[in-house]
Amino acid sequence: MVKNAQIRLTLEEEAQEGSLKKKTAKYLGLGDRSFYLKILRKSIDARKPEIFFNYKLAVFIDEPAPSNTLNFEYKDVSKAKPIHIVGFGPAGMWAALRCLELGFKPIVFERGKNVKDRRRDLKAINQDHKVNPESNYCFGEGGAGTYSDGKLYTRSLKRGDVRRIFESLVFHGATDQILVDAHPHIGTNKLPKVVKNIREAILHHGGEIHFNTKVTDFIIKNNTLKAIILNEKDEMAVERVILATGHSARDIFELLHKKEIALKAKSFAMGVRVEHPQQIIDSIQYHCSGERSKLLPAASYSLVEQVKERGVYSFCMCPGGFIVPAATAPGEVVVNGMSPSKRNNLFANSGIVVEINVDTDIPKYEKFGALRGLEYQKNLERLAFTSGGRTQTAPAQRLTDFVEGNLSTDLNPTSYQPGLNSAPLHSLLPKLIGGRLRQGFKAFGDKMHGYYTSEANIVGVESRTSSPVNIPRNEQLEHPVVKGLFPCGEGGGYAGGIVSAAMDGERCAEAATKGL
Repeated sequence: MVKNAQIRLTLEEEAQEGSLKKKTAKYLGLGDRSFYLKILRKSIDARKPEIFFNYKLAVFIDEPAPSNTLNFEYKDVSKAKPIHIVGFGPAGMWAALRCLELGFKPIVFERGKNVKDRRRDLKAINQDHKVNPESNYCFGEGGAGTYSDGKLYTRSLKRGDVRRIFESLVFHGATDQILVDAHPHIGTNKLPKVVKNIREAILHHGGEIHFNTKVTDFIIKNNTLKAIILNEKDEMAVERVILATGHSARDIFELLHKKEIALKAKSFAMGVRVEHPQQIIDSIQYHCSGERSKLLPAASYSLVEQVKERGVYSFCMCPGGFIVPAATAPGEVVVNGMSPSKRNNLFANSGIVVEINVDTDIPKYEKFGALRGLEYQKNLERLAFTSGGRTQTAPAQRLTDFVEGNLSTDLNPTSYQPGLNSAPLHSLLPKLIGGRLRQGFKAFGDKMHGYYTSEANIVGVESRTSSPVNIPRNEQLEHPVVKGLFPCGEGGGYAGGIVSAAMDGERCAEAATKGL
């Protein structure tokens, strides 16, 4: 017999071994009967001073525990028909895995390096301020997802099977805790191993992955994709191409625009990173004056406010995390956030961004057509580079100084390894963004007492929240003009994170293999 149960434990009960089983037995009136608990979902309710752990359980009574073995049936595709995939981030990776299941050979081209060699370039940007345009926090094996927080929360529940993506991650080495947690996350220290295991699975079953291989042109005849040019010299015939290059592959957008292949400007969001001592966020969220209980994870938050008909909201909140330099070219400064699996760093950071409507908010950029949002992004990143000191040092300001319009005479400690430079971001940022951010931070301080503090820094700029360009596709997920081209994931404008990109990769693989 299997019964479902919803059980709440206090912080004190959570600390006691066996309390969940005892409370479940009492709730279901099981007495001394034998039973097994399977945790389906675990969450923390910290809305009030008394904190509860909520468990959703399947209770197996008088029967053996169910098998937790996961299996994905990948076929030997070494001699199968090929599907070419451009980009090996989450969208490209899961497109390739789905090809294995469907019996097609994925041939992947990734401009960056494998996950191990990529680390040298991350060290160079952090320590030496040198940006490798082909290998950085955005480009390389696993894409921007590899060296990130690994947050798996998504609202894209109608785009695919979220549980299937989670199970695939566990199958390739992620902790099975992600199948349970309400807000699952893997951690930047754990993700490289998962990415490596996915690569090895693809190669073992006959797929191909070519690193340091950049698509530099498309050969199109009679509105049909016939070939791609690799590294500006090698031509390869293709029939179906899944384009999964990510939201920062600007050269791809510019190439398509130059070839007059249909693109659309897409609304997006830009702003800053705000960084607090983690203890401040813990004290607000957990209602504690000292250190949080060891049973509680580093606290996070989610904030949103409407300011002058535009949303101002938190994005990619990283408790116990780091701010990292996410530039993809020299002469720009871009910041992002990540967390290790234990989320045990001393700081909490989050993007705080403002919605930008490309049709109404940036009229001076109309001349750039579909790339107007992209050009606006570039200008803000160049401004951050100049005001930061013309290195990867980032412009920053104390939060209260930014809101009140004062230059910070000094800055708080930071997790951002290249360093910070005091700059008047309150006057440097366009009013469209800066004015709304200042009002938004005040409102956030009213919602979370203690959030608005001089102990927090804001760091510029958070500009790569999503793609400012949409590569259109029809109901068959194919470009409406160029046959054989399947825009995919964040780069196409169809995803917003690891899980949604992975689901879109699977869908595109199914569409690209149909009829072959």
